[in-house]
Amino acid sequence: MRPIISKIVQSLQPSATMAMAAKARELRAAGNTVYDLSLGEPDFNTPEHICRAANQAMQDGHTHYTPAAGIPELRKAVTDDYKARHGLEYEPTQVVVSSGAKHALHNVFAALLNPGDEVIIPAPYWVSYEAIVQLTGAKPVIVQTTQASNFKLTPQDLRNAITDKTKILLLCSPSNPTGSMYSADELRALADVVIEKDLLVVADEIYERLVYPGHKFASFATLRPELPERTMLINGVSKTYAMTGWRVGWSMTPPNVAKAITSLQSQEVSHPSSISQWAAVAAIAGPQDCVADMLGEFTKRREFVMKRIAEIPGLSCPEMGGAFYAYMNISEHLGRSYGGVKINDSTTWCLELLAQKKVATVMGSAFGTEGYARASFATSMENLEAAFEQIEEFVAK
Repeated sequence: MRPIISKIVQSLQPSATMAMAAKARELRAAGNTVYDLSLGEPDFNTPEHICRAANQAMQDGHTHYTPAAGIPELRKAVTDDYKARHGLEYEPTQVVVSSGAKHALHNVFAALLNPGDEVIIPAPYWVSYEAIVQLTGAKPVIVQTTQASNFKLTPQDLRNAITDKTKILLLCSPSNPTGSMYSADELRALADVVIEKDLLVVADEIYERLVYPGHKFASFATLRPELPERTMLINGVSKTYAMTGWRVGWSMTPPNVAKAITSLQSQEVSHPSSISQWAAVAAIAGPQDCVADMLGEFTKRREFVMKRIAEIPGLSCPEMGGAFYAYMNISEHLGRSYGGVKINDSTTWCLELLAQKKVATVMGSAFGTEGYARASFATSMENLEAAFEQIEEFVAK
C-alpha cells in the first residue's frame, strides 16, 4: 500500500511566518541583502546568566529524563512569579511545562476538545491557532474585528458567535499580529459573557511582559472570582527572555486539566528538554534587568515604526500596546501594478515586496484578514530604517 496522508494533515498549510522567513534566507544565501521583518523573534542573545545556568545544569548531570510535567523547580518558579506579579494562587501541580507555548496550546486543546466542538477565535489571529484547533477535529469559528476597534472583540461580537457547540474562547493580549491590548475593563466585559454562557477560555499571555508606556497588562484569570476554574493560561520564556530556540512554554490550568495534559505529554514527547528547563528557572527566578533593557529597545523601535508608517502615503496601523509587531493596512495599495506585476491581495503584495525590494513581511491573509501585512520590529534599528526606505519606494511605484 502506498502511504496516503491523512485528510486532517492534508488540510494544513505550512506556517506563513516560517515560510516567509525561509524565502528570506534563500535570497540571503544567494548573496542578496535582505531586510527580514517576518519572524516574531527577539534579535537579542539569550542573557548570559541564563546560558550559564544551562551550562551548570549539564555539569551537574541534569541531562536525563525529567517528570513529564516538568521539573518541580520550574513549576514552582512559574507559580511564584504569577503570584508575585498578578496575585494568582496556583499550585505547582497545575503547571505543565511543554516544548514551547505552541506545544502548550496543542496540549490544552487536545485535552479539552472533541470533534464538533467550536472554538471562537477573533481575527486577526496568530497563524497557528486555527490549525491547532483543526487538528483536534474541532471547528475554529473566526470572528472578524476591525481596525476601528483596534482589532478587539466586543461582548456583542462574542455573543453573536456563540452556539450550542461553543466550548472555548481563545484570546491573545497583547496580540500577535496587531500588538493590540485589551484593558482590564474590556476583558471583564468579555468575562461576564463567558461566565453567563458557561464557556472556557484559553488566554495566550506570551507577550505579557512586553507592554509599552501608557498600557497595562491584565491577566484574564484575575478579573472575576469564577475565572481561574475556567481559564487555561498559556505562557513561556521565548519572547520575554529571547529564548525562542530553547523551546520552553507552559500551561496553568485547573487540576483535572493539568493531570490530563501530563498524561498526554508523557505519551507525546515524554517532557521538554531538561537543560532548557533549568535555563528557564534562571530566567524566571533570576535578575530581571534584561527584560527591562530589551523592552526599552523595543519601545524605541515601536516609536520609529509607528512614525514611519504614518509618513508613508496609504499605510496605517493600529497602536501597538504590546508585543513587537506592526499590522500595516495596505488596502489602498492593492489593485495596482508594481514593476509590471498586478497586485490584488496581501500575499502577492508581500511576495513582490520581497522579490523587488528584499523586505520580508507576512501577508495579512495568514492571520485571517485581507489587506494587511505584518512587520516585526524585533530587529535592529539599522535594519528597520533600511526596510522602511524600501517599503516607501515600493508603494511609491
